[in-house]
Amino acid sequence: MAKQFVLLHGAWHGGWCWDGVKQALESEGHNCLAPTMPGHAPSDDRKEITYDSYINAIKDIVSAQPGAVVLVGHSSAGHMMQSTAPLVADKLEQLIFINSFILGHDQSQFDLVPPEVAEGMTAAAKSSPDMSVPIDEDFVRNMLMQDASTAQQDELISHLVPQPLALFTTKINANPFKDIAAKRTVIFCQDDQSLPPGAYLGMAQALGAFELIQVPGGHETLFVDPKTVTSAIIKAVS
Repeated sequence: MAKQFVLLHGAWHGGWCWDGVKQALESEGHNCLAPTMPGHAPSDDRKEITYDSYINAIKDIVSAQPGAVVLVGHSSAGHMMQSTAPLVADKLEQLIFINSFILGHDQSQFDLVPPEVAEGMTAAAKSSPDMSVPIDEDFVRNMLMQDASTAQQDELISHLVPQPLALFTTKINANPFKDIAAKRTVIFCQDDQSLPPGAYLGMAQALGAFELIQVPGGHETLFVDPKTVTSAIIKAVS
């Protein structure tokens, strides 16, 4: 049975990062949308982007679908899904989190990273013209994409944009998410070095009951090896 997928990207990225997964899912007969969030197109003005800019965009996209939606989120999109799901609960069939930041009530993403990292990113954003965190190429190559070729690293980096700081600093109201009835699935790429071992699966405990699917690969497996991620998504909904 064909599913309607909405694929959500994380920080610095755009809908382009899902191109391989989207193509593979569509070849299996599914329908897919992979929107680029506000402020994440190269020509976008990032000065006025707030956390609600993301949530309202996702809410509008999901609400516009004619049938039930499988919402899939990578990395920072995890807490975007937590915040949006209660607003579109009647449209959600399933929630799939891929190496996602999943927050407790009144937490921000910066509450879950080392303080020196949060302080450094905040200082960099305040020094920028639009309160955005610039791209750290060394971090991308050595922590997010250590399993990728140089050509793949170059390709991904060429598309990244500075990240509006509000995505990292806004504390979310996670309580309404607890009442969401949609099935929860966590896809975990086991070679992810972007956080200490156990961090992603530890955060996932805030979801309550969930199905766990583990696959090889690093943080950017959706871009580096989309077939592996696609297979895991199809397993999750089958």
